[in-house]
Amino acid sequence: MLLVVTYSEPARTALRNVCRGHGSHVSRRFGRAALFEATVYGAFLALRLREAHGGDVQIERTEPFNEFDAVDDAVREAASAYANRDAPSTPYAAFAAGTDHPDPDAMKGTDL
Repeated sequence: MLLVVTYSEPARTALRNVCRGHGSHVSRRFGRAALFEATVYGAFLALRLREAHGGDVQIERTEPFNEFDAVDDAVREAASAYANRDAPSTPYAAFAAGTDHPDPDAMKGTDL
């Protein structure tokens, strides 16, 4: 995928027009950003925007996030348990204290 992010009103307008005119090559649109298919034509559309708007258009190549390959079971289980906690106002650090759930500080310091 190609992530295209715009930083000005004219660039956002152009992105919107490209997405409307070439919707079959756009995977998702998020207002000032869009995911284009990783094809030569998707790259052409993204580069066309950057050529027209310079630094107001950023293009990044992305890859899908595979949670089963990128993180341990403990992290996925902790996310699920935290999302289903009894008290919605409990911060994760308090929720995880005294349990087998990963420590938030340890997670913050660990790269994927």
